[in-house]
Amino acid sequence: MPPGGQQRIPRPPSHRPGRPAPWAHLAPEGRRLTLEQVRHRLALVPPVVGPVPAVSGSVAAAVLVPCYEHAGEAHLVLTKRPDTMPSHQGEIAFPGGKYDPVLDTDLRDTALREAEEEIGLDPSEVEVVARLEGISTYASRFTITPFVGFLPGRPRLRPDPREVARVLEIPLSDLMADGVYREERWDTARAELDVHFYELTDETVWGATARILTGFLSHLVAGR
Repeated sequence: MPPGGQQRIPRPPSHRPGRPAPWAHLAPEGRRLTLEQVRHRLALVPPVVGPVPAVSGSVAAAVLVPCYEHAGEAHLVLTKRPDTMPSHQGEIAFPGGKYDPVLDTDLRDTALREAEEEIGLDPSEVEVVARLEGISTYASRFTITPFVGFLPGRPRLRPDPREVARVLEIPLSDLMADGVYREERWDTARAELDVHFYELTDETVWGATARILTGFLSHLVAGR
């Protein structure tokens, strides 16, 4: 199987290469970060405003970007959605979901609640350290706010099989390794889009998750 696995990607015939990776200038050792380095660099991120809905009727949602340190390096937790889900079947995602005004005080609560429901992550063990720039989606009509959450160590997760087909725990250096990231330019009926891809050994991260991930990693390497 080629790198990237079997994700279904609706790539238009007119797609073309985009810009190089924001970390392409860094040597491999510069892409290996501890959790404390991630904390320090996120502290330099300016305050963000809420994402603007891309379409009317967009639904507010939030995701958690879970980070922990293992073997001296920061790792991320991602999930693979089952093919039985009503949307984004088989895609790689951060744990998250829709804001529920009955259950959630704010979007931060949404991210923590959904992470507990999807992968069994205890909210009391999550230190929310940053809110990232949000994004909006056209097809699924979500307006997504991401929160970065630090974990005290490698978590013992309990994924719900109804919502999670697989859990991925990935070092940041693997995501920034040469040949993993690619940007493409897509012409659509609505706009010209920058579309991001991370081709792992057997999965491809793309779509909204890859947009959030690229923004997160770009903050970590800015000015380096």
